[in-house]
Amino acid sequence: MKRNTFIKAGLAALTLGCTTGFVAAQETLKVGLILPMTGPFTSTGKQISEGAKLYLAQNGDTVAGKKIEIVLRDDTGNADVTRRLAQELILNNNVSVLAGFGLTPLALSTAPVATQAKMPMVIMSAATSMITERSPFVVRTAQVVPQIAGPFGEWAAKQGIKRVVTIVTDYAPGHDVEKWFSDVFKANGGTVENVRVPLANPDFAPFLQRAAETKPDALLVFVPSGVGAQFMKQFVERGLDKSGIRLIATGDVTDDDLLNGMGDAALGVVTAHHYSAAHDSPENKRFVEGYRKATGQRPNFMAVQGYDGMHAIVEGLKKTNGAGGEALVEAMKGLSWVSPRGPISIDPATRDIIQNVYIRKVEKVNGELYNVEFLTLPNVKDPAKAK
Repeated sequence: MKRNTFIKAGLAALTLGCTTGFVAAQETLKVGLILPMTGPFTSTGKQISEGAKLYLAQNGDTVAGKKIEIVLRDDTGNADVTRRLAQELILNNNVSVLAGFGLTPLALSTAPVATQAKMPMVIMSAATSMITERSPFVVRTAQVVPQIAGPFGEWAAKQGIKRVVTIVTDYAPGHDVEKWFSDVFKANGGTVENVRVPLANPDFAPFLQRAAETKPDALLVFVPSGVGAQFMKQFVERGLDKSGIRLIATGDVTDDDLLNGMGDAALGVVTAHHYSAAHDSPENKRFVEGYRKATGQRPNFMAVQGYDGMHAIVEGLKKTNGAGGEALVEAMKGLSWVSPRGPISIDPATRDIIQNVYIRKVEKVNGELYNVEFLTLPNVKDPAKAK
């Protein structure tokens, strides 16, 4: 009861603060970026924050005569901390927009805050379909899991794969992968067995052993960004790389920034995703070169999602002449541009991302491992909302 009373009081204060016009009085336009900068999902936070900063460095950081300032906060991957930081950023830091949100539970915890405060909330990572339906102030520039998993189920069936074991992390995005891949794959004549692995301290070995005993044609795997290296290590340790069982996965498993560390065991792994550092376009070459120069590392899909999130925020602020609130949400609806990942847009009806989905294979290019795209599925919407 006390906790609910505290939350209600905080939301009431946010409403009061946002009706007093303090945002308009700022000399800077502040973006409250909430990410897991420490803890098990640190790589997600670092990639997104560097991508967001790179966008401003490459494209300018001034709108309506005001400098855009990123106010970065570390939520350690804890949903209660995310919500508290969102309240503090609105009340104490006078931000014009909230952004980031490394995992679905973190975004869901903050959606009521955004609604009450009428604060735009740009999702740069969390990928569960339902998130945009939890607040009319949510806009997503990341990915939506069903738009990746559904088309991949159809592609797998067309390759002659008949029996699949899915191994997914046991939280909302994993459930979306499991459902959408399985439903589409079965509708195309395949059979599926589903396995879920805990989000906290995952040990894939017993689940891989179970899959080895089942002897399917393929494993379909989803894990959060940054966990793919751990999965690949245990996949090889169990001898499954030599078992004849095909490994197919969402792109989270073969993260661009971790891929070289997985070694040649990753060669030939086929994934579906919306970005590869090997994507062949001038926009991506500029992005990858800029990211390498700034960090000394290769960007992954989280970095491009942060980059594009800042694009949406900046272009929206240009349309509103620096105003936030509902006007900024409306301004971001329908935006379209050519991203380093390819052409993308914000669906005006759902505030969700529309983008290409690529089928890729891990190959060696100039001595390094890359996810090389070989098939493009253009302009894919979230099929969950399309239904």
